Amino acid sequence: MSQVTLRRAVAADAPAIFKFVMDLAIHHEHADEVETTLADIEREFFGPTPHAYCELAELDGELLGFTTWFYSFSSWTGRRGIYLEDLFVTDSARGTGAGRLLMADLARRCVAEKLPRIEWAVIPENEGGMAFYSKLGAAPQDHAIWRLDGEALTRLAAS
Repeated sequence: MSQVTLRRAVAADAPAIFKFVMDLAIHHEHADEVETTLADIEREFFGPTPHAYCELAELDGELLGFTTWFYSFSSWTGRRGIYLEDLFVTDSARGTGAGRLLMADLARRCVAEKLPRIEWAVIPENEGGMAFYSKLGAAPQDHAIWRLDGEALTRLAAS
């Protein structure tokens, strides 16, 4: 019987990562907000100084899902952590264990590197995602994510 496996993405996977990003945006009905390009994926994940990382879940050579993540830093713990930017499993692969396997892989990385936590944001409409994360033992935090971008960012930079 075949089993879901994980592997670190390589440069040749950039188109698949880009497709997963688009599929995730479509799944959450935010496709019009995606600005990233294939070139961005190639540069940020596989350039001379990678700023983000990706693991892929697959079964018999078929890609089922992915995580994208990067290292963060907490001044309160004095340690790095992992910020999970994306976790996505295709609709047809839900229930295969791919999502849990992807999250467990990040947890193992944290334990091996002595990192105290994984953090991420969940959009309020993603009830299925929140239920999944709760089953893993994760809990929402009492602070909200804020963002400065667009004209406000430009205006502040110019001040």
